[in-house]
Amino acid sequence: MAEDQAYVTLATDDTYGLGALVLAHSLKRFTNRKLVVLVSPNVTPHMRSQLSSVFDEVREVNVLDSKDEARLALMARPELGVTLTKIHCWCLTHYSKAVFLDADTLVVQNCDELFDREELSAVADVGWPDCFNSGVFVFRPSEETFRALLNHAREHGSFDGGDQGLLNSYFSDWRTKDISRHLSFIYNMNSNASYTYLPAYKQFGSDVKIIHFLGPVKPWMHRYHPGTGRLDVFGDCRHLEEHLRLWWNIFATQVQPFLQPDCAGLAGALSRVSLEEGEGRTPETAASSQARRHAWERGQIDYLGSDAFSNIERKLDAAIDGV
Repeated sequence: MAEDQAYVTLATDDTYGLGALVLAHSLKRFTNRKLVVLVSPNVTPHMRSQLSSVFDEVREVNVLDSKDEARLALMARPELGVTLTKIHCWCLTHYSKAVFLDADTLVVQNCDELFDREELSAVADVGWPDCFNSGVFVFRPSEETFRALLNHAREHGSFDGGDQGLLNSYFSDWRTKDISRHLSFIYNMNSNASYTYLPAYKQFGSDVKIIHFLGPVKPWMHRYHPGTGRLDVFGDCRHLEEHLRLWWNIFATQVQPFLQPDCAGLAGALSRVSLEEGEGRTPETAASSQARRHAWERGQIDYLGSDAFSNIERKLDAAIDGV
């Protein structure tokens, strides 16, 4: 039943809250499943307010940190320790089945068919395909599984110091038990992998349903130049410019107008950037933005008019360059 199924994500701070907001709006174009966001204590009340306006449920969870500096050092990504917090998703037992999506993913086509898959269904990790990538996976909430994962973490740790190593260790039969639990790459296409095999991306890219902006450079880090209408796309992501523009389009129309300066870090800084052709926001412009938000959520997107990215480009204030 769709009523007891949910898409779930995690925001560990206000910056990842930006990603969660864009993800939620991208999902609302295609699904009527419940949307849930887990938040750490680091997420400010102001960001939680924004999240609660889009998600059906905002739940605070404790930060679980592997504190395994030696293993994390192998990945040169020490911040991944707190991603063990992700396993709290198994506590959402009022849902019969759920799909977890990292906050740096973007949904570009309906993917509700994922709810037909069983736990644990996921896409092979391109770095080591005998493991699955934990940015997108199908699971069944269960307090028993949550406790078992905690015990497994205490007894065995995580071979990469983060959630992916722990989940692959716990669900160790994923690679051999049932091929139906191996999801197509279209459900977790990461930018680095598609770049290394561009012919395949050109052949199958139109089938992609979920994009994963994997790695240290996230969509909100690509710099926009209002003077030239150009995005500075960092790394080997030039082929994803269309998807990065979609991310910015959703952000500019559905997220930024409602941010508050009291949000932390980048979220607070971006709240002070004007997107209204240099005009201050008034109750009338706020109402207009709210109407556009609802239209987007119904899938009524004016791609050739006010929601065309060329229009959004002209509205981005030069202050973004300094953020």
